[in-house]
Parts: sequence; C-alpha cells; structure tokens
Amino acid sequence: MSYRVCFVCTGNICRSPMAESVFRARVAEAGLDGLVEVDSAGTGEWHVGEGADPRAVSVLEEHGYALAHTARVFERSWFARLDLVIALDSGHLGALRRLAPTDEDARKVRLLRAYDPAAGHDLDVPDPYYGGRDGFEECLEMVEKASEGLLTAVREDVEGRVA
Repeated sequence: MSYRVCFVCTGNICRSPMAESVFRARVAEAGLDGLVEVDSAGTGEWHVGEGADPRAVSVLEEHGYALAHTARVFERSWFARLDLVIALDSGHLGALRRLAPTDEDARKVRLLRAYDPAAGHDLDVPDPYYGGRDGFEECLEMVEKASEGLLTAVREDVEGRVA
C-alpha cells in the first residue's frame, strides 16, 4: 500500500501545486516513486477546475520541475486514505485540523516548513498570488528547503512499514 501525502493551500493554484511538484521530484530521485503518492488540494473552491497559476508553472519549469495540475478542494473523507496532510501556512493548518473527523486524523496535519530546521519560528509559506514573480521564487526556495526534511521523515515511515 502506498504512503500518501497531500499538500494544501488556499486555492490550490500556487503554493500547494508547487510543493506537490517539488516533493514528487524528490520522491522520484530517492527511488520511492512506487511507494509514495503525492497530490495537492485547496481549502476553498475559488479555483476548482483551473490549472496552476502561470507564474508558478513558469518558475517550476525554469527550475526543472514538471507540473500537470487541476485545482480541487480538500475533502474531509480523504483523511482516511492519507498518511500526511501538509499545510502551507498556519491558517490552513487550523482549517484542516478542524475538518479532521478524528484526533488521529488531526495529527496527520503538519506545516511544511516544520520540516526545515533553518525556518525559525515563522513556519508559514507566504502566499505569492497577489505579488510579483519574486514571491513565487521565494515560495519555491522555501518548499525546496523543507522538502528535504519531509523526504527524510516520509522515508523513515515508508521503511518502517516495509520492515
């Protein structure tokens, strides 16, 4: 059975698809792509059915990442099939934990930047949507740094299942 990770932001067109793309690449590089499934969703319905923000796609492509994406809303029923739900900021963290049907499900929700030891106390990935391209570059940098620690944690969980 696959280990499943879902990244969640507000509209599912900027931060969470960027995190999905980066983490999927890290999983593949680690040889875990057959064992770990990665996707993303949003907390709201604003962009359902749309592709990722063109600025996010452009920044990802320039850094060697691929992204085929259609925005969707995170559904409460998904907790049952997910191992980790990765929130991109503290607002998402709170919304997802309130949505969780059980305490066990609420414990599956974590902040992405909590996996970056250098992040300090501010663990939010700022929303680049209303800014310029530099915000998307900053988002990518934060996602890349945190993805290394997240990959280590996921690898330990996956290896613990196989052992």
